Amino acid sequence: MKIFGGIFGRKQPPQANLDNLFAVPSAAITLEVTAGFKPTGLASVCYREAEGGAFASAQADVQQLLDADSGPKVERSTDEFGYTWLLCQRDPAELSELVTEIHAVNSSLEQAGFGPSLLCSLISFADAAGRRVGLVYLYKQGTFYPFAPKIGTQRDNALELQVRGVLGDDLRVEPELGRWMAVWGAPGL
Repeated sequence: MKIFGGIFGRKQPPQANLDNLFAVPSAAITLEVTAGFKPTGLASVCYREAEGGAFASAQADVQQLLDADSGPKVERSTDEFGYTWLLCQRDPAELSELVTEIHAVNSSLEQAGFGPSLLCSLISFADAAGRRVGLVYLYKQGTFYPFAPKIGTQRDNALELQVRGVLGDDLRVEPELGRWMAVWGAPGL
């Protein structure tokens, strides 16, 4: 298949590398030192629910796995577009554990055969002025981009570009700005 893809100019889509998520705690240190943004202790995973008992069972297993510890329960919600969000909460000082939780959600759904349903994961940060930035991990690209909402449905593009510049050495940042989709109303942001 690769030979024919090369002949006909088709490229394989990039593969998700969930281990990229484990770079977030060190990137968070860079983000705090250079831009003043600290973790909020909130992270979420967005996916498209599939129909059927197998997906419902996998989703219940993920929920049970995350609720098994003594931390806050995971909150599940559906946005206006029909996508499901799982919101994980931790003490902001426990960013590594939070990243491990969202990694577990992604891995569990992927191993159950629902990888194509995964859309993105988001880790939330805030500064002393109350501005928020979400580091969005695009599952299908294996890259991150910053999303900085303002009041209403406006984005702080200057802040997003600043964060991209700050984190370029720490994370695989999505190079195509057209993929930097707005995630309005994302839980945790």
